[in-house]
Order: sequence, then structure tokens, then C-alpha cells
Amino acid sequence: MPELPEVEAARRAIEEHCVGKKIKRSIVADDDKVIDAGGLSPSDFQASLTGKTIVAACRKGKNMWLVLDSPPFPSFQFGMAGAIYIKGVAVTKYRRSMVNDTDEWPSKYSKVFIELDDGLEFSFTDKRRFAKVRLLEDPESVPPISELGPDALTEPMQVDEFVESMSKKKIAIKALLLDQSYLAGIGNWIADEVLYQARIHPLQIASSLSKEQTETLHRCIKEVIEKALDVGADGSQFPSQWIFHSREKKPGKAFVDGKKIDFITVGGRTSAFVPELQKLTGKQLAKAPSKPRKKSNKNSDDEEEDSGEDKHAKKKGRNTELQAKRKPKTSDGNKDDGQAKETVKMTKTKQIKVKETSKKRVKASHEDDNEDAEDSPKKRAKTTKNKHEKVTETSKKVKTSQTNLQQKRKAKK
Repeated sequence: MPELPEVEAARRAIEEHCVGKKIKRSIVADDDKVIDAGGLSPSDFQASLTGKTIVAACRKGKNMWLVLDSPPFPSFQFGMAGAIYIKGVAVTKYRRSMVNDTDEWPSKYSKVFIELDDGLEFSFTDKRRFAKVRLLEDPESVPPISELGPDALTEPMQVDEFVESMSKKKIAIKALLLDQSYLAGIGNWIADEVLYQARIHPLQIASSLSKEQTETLHRCIKEVIEKALDVGADGSQFPSQWIFHSREKKPGKAFVDGKKIDFITVGGRTSAFVPELQKLTGKQLAKAPSKPRKKSNKNSDDEEEDSGEDKHAKKKGRNTELQAKRKPKTSDGNKDDGQAKETVKMTKTKQIKVKETSKKRVKASHEDDNEDAEDSPKKRAKTTKNKHEKVTETSKKVKTSQTNLQQKRKAKK
């Protein structure tokens, strides 16, 4: 998603080209998933903007807002694919947000379109509808901006303060960096990059870092953000030795400077790191995963757990059948039939439990997939198919048991 450099690049473009100009016309999309105007209709939102002058463009973390000559002010939380486009002006190229130059203008993804008194036009777009546009009297005094920690660019902690703060944090360093209430503006790709540059494992507990490691991390945060801004947050121009360029490749095909990149989940997010350079130290070794997870880690974990439970259930079912076969025959044919029926009944019960377990696990796996879009649909389909095949196999065993019972009855007759 757009992080501090992308949002700052948008703010700078608005500041350079739009500040001091009056809003001649505005169009606000009728999309209540993105537009949060406190009950105002799109037409009322538009009326609140039209005729006002843009005094400043501000940003904190991943949020930007326009200061007008009188409140309320529009604020923009960029979400996963929010972007600012100024007609005829290059702003930034964040690949997940990009609207092609050949598309209609304003774009069909536009949520707020503004025409200025000198004819310049700009638009806030969101292709995936996870962004939020609000109309606020004082954006800094209310959530989400009021809940943010110091901005990583404009309000950085002094190195001594940073070292002392880290020494008190008992959570994984990657999760801490993603916490916007601790440090605003750092998202997934920046966190991966600064930890790679500082040679720190994403699972390392923050308080276990040495003073030297913490100082190095502090320096890397500053350098990565500044270098990203030097090229206008255009990822294609980031330094070639950055992990950024390979962190979204498939496991086994991701390398940086010839070294393999592995993927694990930290703080609920897929994290890219280089095991050869980023090693866990001290007590953290005992808490490290036994092996790197693939990007679809949540799904894979559930698949392994499902497989184990299904096998256990089927094994118990087979043992029940085997025990029934080994029981001595009685002279009373009705008792023998009763025992066989009981065996089939028990096996059917096991089969139903296996089906219920499989359905629950498949459902849980699909819900996990909604958090991380990197999971493979083909892999999920294959997993579901395997589970249904296991249930079908159990069903065949039940039918075989019933056939054997019928054959016994015929033999007695």
C-alpha cells in the first residue's frame, strides 16, 4: 500500500501546483465505503469545497489533508491503493494505484475531483476502495490522525530517545515498526527494507537489540525514507541493491545480491528477509520458526493441520472395523448382525465428523486468505479437492463394510 514516501510525494505535488488557488468545481463520488462525510450527501460535500482557496497541503503518517481558507477540510487516508493525480503533472507511480494515461479523465476510480480557478485539475482515486475520504473541522484532533505516533520523516525520534524506547518494547521488531501509534508512516515494504539494511531479523524482540543495532536501525529508517523521496517515491528508481525489488516474487525465486529471500508472517503481515544476513540472536533462537513459511503460510498451516486430523479420524475408523472383524462369531445370527450394524453406524459417525472438520478448516482457511491477497487460489482449490478425496475414500470404506455384511448374511442363508 502507499506508505510515507508515496503520500509525501502526493502532498508535495499538491503544495507545488495547487496551493493558493481557488476551487472552481468539485465532484465527490457517491461511494459510502470510501466517502465518510459525517452524514453529508455528495452534493453537500461538494458545496463545502467549491469556492474555497487551498491554503496548504499537510501530511502525517499515511494521511494527507488540505487546509482551506475556512473549515471543514478534506482528509485522505490512502488505504491500499489511494493515489493523487494532477492532470498533466507527474506525481508518483505506485504500481497498485496506477491509472493509465489513456483512461478517461477524471478516472472512473475517482473519489474526489477538483478543478481550480486556473484550469488545473486533480483527483484522488482508489481502485480497491479501502481508502477513506473525510470532511473534518480539525483533522489532527480526531482519529485516525490523532492516534498516530510521531511522523517518521517530520518528527523523528532522536537516536538516544529511540534506543531507550526500543529497550522497553517486548515485541517483534517488525510488528513494532508497523505500529502507527509508535511511529507513523512506516508500512510493510519500508519495514522490510530498513530491517534488511540494518541486518536485523524481523522476529527479533525489540528490547533484545544491542545499542549498536538500534542506532543502525535508526539511521536506516532515515536513509530509506529520504532515498525514496529523492526519486519521487518511484519504486523503479530505488537503489538496485534494495530488497524492495524482489520482495514480492515467489518463494524460491526471490533473491537480492545473489542471496535467497525467505518469507514469514510477523505482525499479521508477510515479511521478506535474507536468512544469511538477518539472523536471530540470543533467546530469540528458541522462538524462531523451524523452517521458513511460504507466502501462503496461513493456508499452508491449516492444510497441514487438516491433513493430520483427517488421517487420525480415518485411522480410528479403520481400527474400529478391524476390531469388529476380529471378534469371535456367535451362534446367534441376530447378535452378529447387530454388532456389524453398530460398526457401520460408528464408521458413519466418524465420516460425518471428518466432513464437518474439513468444512470448518476450509472455511477458516478462506477467511485467513482475505487478510493477505498473496495466497494462491489454485493452491486453495487443490487443498479443498484433496480433502474431499479423503472424505470420498472414507465413504468407499463404509460401502465396502456394508457389502461384506451383506455377503455374510447371504452365506448364512
